[in-house]
Amino acid sequence: MSEAIELLKKGRYYLNWTAVLDELDNRLIAALRRDARASLSQLALDLAVTRATVRARMQRLEASGAIAGYTVLTREDVADHAVRGLMMLAIAGHGSERVERYLRGLPEVQAVHSTNGTWDLIAEIGVGSLEDFDRVLTRIRKLDSVTRSETSLLLSTRR
Repeated sequence: MSEAIELLKKGRYYLNWTAVLDELDNRLIAALRRDARASLSQLALDLAVTRATVRARMQRLEASGAIAGYTVLTREDVADHAVRGLMMLAIAGHGSERVERYLRGLPEVQAVHSTNGTWDLIAEIGVGSLEDFDRVLTRIRKLDSVTRSETSLLLSTRR
């Protein structure tokens, strides 16, 4: 940690940026996660620091790689689905790519993740009702390469 602080004092950035994030950096990142378009003035007000401090912190976080970029959420990204869940899938043989392509083509599937361990793929599913959720699960389970699955409903989400 002291090596990282010395590098920062010299105007250099420590490669392991997580070692040098302080409480203000974490609060700034949290504020940007809530609203990446917030003005410097608003961020400064929310964090009880000056605009210059916010600007300097953001520049340092960007230069060090702690902040890799900013993004836009579309209406579809934040659409409320009455029923949401994660479906973990075990895939036989080399069928993962084919199953992943199929899943990405389903409008109810919000994202598909490859993973290690017991499960080969995890599908994030969002639909309007439990009946719709059941229909999607049944379609996915019927795929030839799917050997096993486990599904968890998402009850609440905190951002």
